[in-house]
Amino acid sequence: MYGDLAGWWPLLSAPAVYAEEAEIYRRLLVEAADRPPETVLELGSGGGNNASHLKAHFRMTLVDLSPGMLEVSRELNPDLEHVRGDMRTVRLDRAFDAVFVHDAVNYMTTVEDLRAAMETAFVHCRPGGSALFAPDQLRETFRTRTDYGGHDGDGRAARFLEWTWDPDPLDTTCTVDYAYLLREPDGSVRVAHDRHVEGLFPRATWLSLLTETGFQARAVQVDHSELEPGTYEVFVATRPGG
Repeated sequence: MYGDLAGWWPLLSAPAVYAEEAEIYRRLLVEAADRPPETVLELGSGGGNNASHLKAHFRMTLVDLSPGMLEVSRELNPDLEHVRGDMRTVRLDRAFDAVFVHDAVNYMTTVEDLRAAMETAFVHCRPGGSALFAPDQLRETFRTRTDYGGHDGDGRAARFLEWTWDPDPLDTTCTVDYAYLLREPDGSVRVAHDRHVEGLFPRATWLSLLTETGFQARAVQVDHSELEPGTYEVFVATRPGG
């Protein structure tokens, strides 16, 4: 998904689908800050789908590790600054009013990695500023599930099946398997399998690490029209001292 198939991303997950959740994240970032944010750093920005909505409200800087995803995002958001970097280690030597980390935080599979990502967010967040982390799952709410989707484009089309499961409930990871059907303009179709290993931590671990990092943080249940109520939580934080 983040390598050879990155160019298919807009057909696997279209920007328009993100409008509802992007508005939720915008509201939470604004509410957690001591004044309305103007500048926002997004860590793990991927193909830029959230940013395509949030940029109407903030001046955004997008950081991602995947060159392919950055290329997709630049096509969608040519007006935004893009930086290649790892959310665990990148340092831009400037502060932002808010820091946003969407589901790319799923790829922090150890406590050490998760803490490092939080430290990156903290050093880039001004005193009084806000941060938001949006993992796909917590240990308390995890369950095996499947999802599917995809879109038709100009000549090309894509569909996917997503299967999330946990081979070892005693560790800090789960597994997400993807099957892609990718149709070229000539009608030929190829199939690809993609396995992602993602972090899976209890709520208490998230809150403890955020506090250790220096944030004042809380877990917030989020209601979304496509999700069962009570199944999705994000972590909203403020850097003290504003």
